Amino acid sequence: MAKFKLVVKTTAELSNVELLDILKVRTAVFVVEQNCPYQEVDDKDYTARHVMLKSADDLVAYTRIIQHDDNIHISFGRVLVVKAFRKLHLGRRIVAATIAEIQRRFPDQAIKIAGQSYLREFYQSFDFKAVSAVYLEDNIPHIDFVLPAVTA
Repeated sequence: MAKFKLVVKTTAELSNVELLDILKVRTAVFVVEQNCPYQEVDDKDYTARHVMLKSADDLVAYTRIIQHDDNIHISFGRVLVVKAFRKLHLGRRIVAATIAEIQRRFPDQAIKIAGQSYLREFYQSFDFKAVSAVYLEDNIPHIDFVLPAVTA
């Protein structure tokens, strides 16, 4: 089985190659695979913290941590596993690592995310609670989820 290395960097810390790899895989998954033309790279990328699983130098799973639009919660999104590495439970591993990173850096803040509705049980398995009805975002059904802050 392949060995995976967790890497967490701010946008400013990324090498040019790492940034290009991130943008390439995000576009492949969210624009091409999901047949969803939208502005995949946005202003949140300037201040994002990027959580990556790598196999050697290859990016195999990814999320980005950002401030939620409500300026109250921390959020993460762009959760993906590269197609060739699916079925290895790396989605679970990258989300767990992302939650751990957020709780370490922002222990007093709840996490609020917009997850695709078909992943409801997946996010609930991390103790996220659904806090909205299903709604369309870029023509894809989503639900808002919240994970309470870590209490001492």
